[in-house]
Amino acid sequence: MTNEEKVKEMVKQKYGEIALQDKETNSCSCCGSGGCSTEVYNIMSENYDQLEGYNPDADLGLGCGLPTQFAKIKKGDIVIDLGSGAGNDCFVARAETGETGKVIGIDFTPAMIEKARINAEKLGFDNVTFRLGDIEKMPIGGNFADVVVSNCVLNLVPNKPTVFKEIYRVLKTGGHFSISDIVLTGELPQKLQEAAEMYAGCVAGASQKNEYLSFIEQAGFKNITLQKENTITIPYDILENYLSKEDIAAYRAKPPIIRSITVYAEKQDCDCNTGCC
Repeated sequence: MTNEEKVKEMVKQKYGEIALQDKETNSCSCCGSGGCSTEVYNIMSENYDQLEGYNPDADLGLGCGLPTQFAKIKKGDIVIDLGSGAGNDCFVARAETGETGKVIGIDFTPAMIEKARINAEKLGFDNVTFRLGDIEKMPIGGNFADVVVSNCVLNLVPNKPTVFKEIYRVLKTGGHFSISDIVLTGELPQKLQEAAEMYAGCVAGASQKNEYLSFIEQAGFKNITLQKENTITIPYDILENYLSKEDIAAYRAKPPIIRSITVYAEKQDCDCNTGCC
């Protein structure tokens, strides 16, 4: 088994466990708003309550932004959500695309797919479907979707350039994406980089911000725009699981390097510079 395969199996196992918990359980252990925090999974989650289509049963508190709020989804659009979890962003997207559109969630964790399908059935949505699959090789045909969204998922993928190429492939010409993710603007302490919990918690697997944006450009996308950016602070009681007091002091003495970003980009008319002619 390659290192990339080991990482994927670790993430699948962790998120399979999370799928069996509700948001309250996750929040109690992950410090969504500054309370107790013994895990790292949702320290950067944002509040969906104000968005039409929000369904509490589908919200596990695992995102790091509100990509569907910025995704410019229109009535009748076909939308793909990468790493769809329990279906939260899919149901918000469905409120935008309406009954004439279609929303497809892709996730490689069977427990998440099962939970999302149960939620969709409860809501009676026949135009929201969930597919088990790897977003590095999507079970979707080319030139298919109008919009792609994703919330705090690509940082979990070892081969990010491949995912952006896949997004380019499945989007129609003229389509676009809005993706929320975690990026870095400096180097994490080595012990944080090596911690499996920090990887599954969307921190240790994050790319440098400039590198991340270059992956998007190299895939052929145009009009790359940062729609939102926030600083993420890891609570002290999480840091002390991995670092000494001296290491924590040194880490916190530097400017914050963990960012949540929401980035937008378009697949414009094809030309030979993008390798698609």
